[in-house]
This record gives sequence, structure tokens and C-alpha cells, in this order.
Amino acid sequence: MPEGVDPFSFLSFPAYTSGMKKLILAALLMAVSASAFATATVTFADLGKMTDVPHDFHKREDMQFLFREHLSHLSEKLPAGQVLKVDFLDIDLAGDEFPRVAVRDIRVLKGQADWPRMHLRYSIEQDGKVVGSGESKLSDPGYLMGVNRYQNDLYGHEKQMLDEWFSKEVLKQH
Repeated sequence: MPEGVDPFSFLSFPAYTSGMKKLILAALLMAVSASAFATATVTFADLGKMTDVPHDFHKREDMQFLFREHLSHLSEKLPAGQVLKVDFLDIDLAGDEFPRVAVRDIRVLKGQADWPRMHLRYSIEQDGKVVGSGESKLSDPGYLMGVNRYQNDLYGHEKQMLDEWFSKEVLKQH
């Protein structure tokens, strides 16, 4: 750009001060760069027919939010501009949920035949074109063994399982 030329000359209205012009430029740059990041779109098939999800409507919404948030975080590892689309077809959470009277339901992890399982379908899109896809059945029979970085998180065993799936299945396609 030639020296002395104001790139914001189109904003010649007196209310646009130098500071205001810089703020507008920063906002425009953030909007453009945000669209370049990888993102995730997460959907859930009929939750009422899934093997083991929370019975309470609000807990079910919390679960959906946490899985969407986690997959969005994982999708940041994809190249810019790619979209990870995941459709949960079935979920069987770790442990078993037991109803309690006058108190909230409680989930008990026994480490027996109560390990987490998920069935999902996914695709990775770039500029509207599918660049990778698949269907996976995840399970972790040894979910109480070893180290889990999400040990204190709600649905931590499921998050750990999703991390392993993402590394082995999704990232290997790139």
C-alpha cells in the first residue's frame, strides 16, 4: 500500500476516529479468521431408543452439550476450514444408572459388563466436499484401568474413548 494512503478512507464519516478504524479492522480480521478454523457439527439419533443415556431430560441435554463441546475441541486439531460431522447412533454410558427416591439418580461404575460403548457415523468436509468418512463402534472394556485425563469430568470415560477414536480414525485420514 502506498505510504500516506488511508486504507479506511471509505470510512470518511467524522465519527470514525483512528481508534475506531483499528477496532473495525480487528473485528473484520477476527471474523475472517474464525471462518477458517475447523468446526464440528454433532447430532444425536433418537435418544429415546439409545441403550443407556440419562433418563432425566435436563441431564440428557447436559450430556449432549458436553459431547458437542468435546468434539468441537477435538475438531480444532483438523486442518483449517474442515468440518467434522458426527451423528451418534447409539450410546451406552459407563456404569449403570440406579434411581433413588427423593434424590437424583446415581450412576455406579463396577468395571464389569458396564463399560462405555458408542456407535457413530462421521464425515469430514472441506469446502462442501466429503474428504473422509466412516462408521465406528467404540467400546472400552478396560475403562477403569489405566490413566484417564478426564477422571474428574462428567462422562470422562466417554471423552477418553472419543479422544482415542479421533486420534486413530479421524486424524489418520489426514
